[in-house]
Amino acid sequence: MGGGTDAASGTERVLAILDCFSVERPTLTLSEISRLAGLALTTAHRKVGELVRWGALERDEEGRYRIGLRLWEVGALAPRSIGLREAALPFLEDLYEVTHENVQIAVLDGPEVVYVERISGPRAVHVVTRPGSRLPAAATAGGLVLLARAGPGAVDAVLARPLKRYTEHTVTDPVRLRRILADVRRTGYAICDRQIETVSVSVAAAVHDGSRTATAALSIVVAAGGPSARRYVPAVLAAARGISRRLGSGERS
Repeated sequence: MGGGTDAASGTERVLAILDCFSVERPTLTLSEISRLAGLALTTAHRKVGELVRWGALERDEEGRYRIGLRLWEVGALAPRSIGLREAALPFLEDLYEVTHENVQIAVLDGPEVVYVERISGPRAVHVVTRPGSRLPAAATAGGLVLLARAGPGAVDAVLARPLKRYTEHTVTDPVRLRRILADVRRTGYAICDRQIETVSVSVAAAVHDGSRTATAALSIVVAAGGPSARRYVPAVLAAARGISRRLGSGERS
């Protein structure tokens, strides 16, 4: 084993390799990994080999690399996902059965929300989310719910950054967003109308743990131009309260 500097450098190289993979790039060749990670081909070859032996990466029949199951096993141990997913799944399933729309649950991570679980079906509108994916909190209903209950410092940090415009409906004015967050705090729910994709509208409510902290957001995503999204508000609020009760009591399915 090398000294502290060598160990840190090795860790950074491993993380750079893992960071090459994304939804858009689920499989990569060794040359692509070398280029994207900014590593010499020999270094990439050595580090990728270590990751394959450990199980963080797998090599398919065409010689391309993909994320391995061992990494998924470790990721599934993240404290914010274990109890939350178990508590939420029965309510996500119930909400889906009633609506047959996309239902999902997410947590706040800095300026973004990370989706922990999603249930969808063939009749549901297209969504860009999947378990493990991220979206900007300021442009999603779930993110607005969580920001509305976050401290002023968290909100200031998000609104101090340039806000990306995804569609013509994306709200990028910090002053307007502060007004929206005030409304969310007052009503207890958020509606995002075509802010990420023009085909969809999302409705979200906060999930609380036993300390009444907003730990997650439950949301439903429906087609834009259909029945008013507000019709889903009571069902989303009821499901969020159910998950909150289960988290607060420590009960698990």
